[in-house]
Amino acid sequence: MTEWEGKEFHDETFSGDDLTGFTMRDCRFFNCNFRGVNLSEAATEKCLFAGCDFSNATMNGSMHDGSAFTNCIFKGASLFVSRFVRCKMTGSDLTETNVGGAHFEGGDWSYANLRMLDLKAQKWRGVQLKEADLYGANLEKTDLRDADLTHAILDRARLKGADLRGAQTEGVNWTAVDMAGVRIDIGQALEFARAFGAKVE
Repeated sequence: MTEWEGKEFHDETFSGDDLTGFTMRDCRFFNCNFRGVNLSEAATEKCLFAGCDFSNATMNGSMHDGSAFTNCIFKGASLFVSRFVRCKMTGSDLTETNVGGAHFEGGDWSYANLRMLDLKAQKWRGVQLKEADLYGANLEKTDLRDADLTHAILDRARLKGADLRGAQTEGVNWTAVDMAGVRIDIGQALEFARAFGAKVE
């Protein structure tokens, strides 16, 4: 197992490299190319990846604790059974990624592109998802309690059985969401009613 600590890279290309099982602590990567890299079972701790490209990378079973992936591209990457704990993912593009069995605990996913992802039955409790794009995502039975969904895009998302209790949902376009079977609290019910023109007295 190889370990990197305190390293910093700018515009570096790792494309095609095998970084299986690498451990990275307090490392910083700026505009680096990780396209197609094998990062299976790799671990990052308090690392920063800014503007990096992870397209088609394999990150199965990887573990990320307190790391930041800001404005990164993960298109087509595999995050199968990976774990992201208290990570900052703001502005990152995860379209077409495989997130089956992945675990997301806390962290900030504001402005992230999660369009059409299959997030069924996953736990996103307490995660910040401000203005995140969840258009057409499968959120059936997903735990979104206490998440911050302020101005998030949920148009055409599948939410049957999802739990939104305690979530901040200001600015959500309820008229574009199928609410059948969704668990909500009283405050959200009032928002929903007003969205459809009801007068709540």
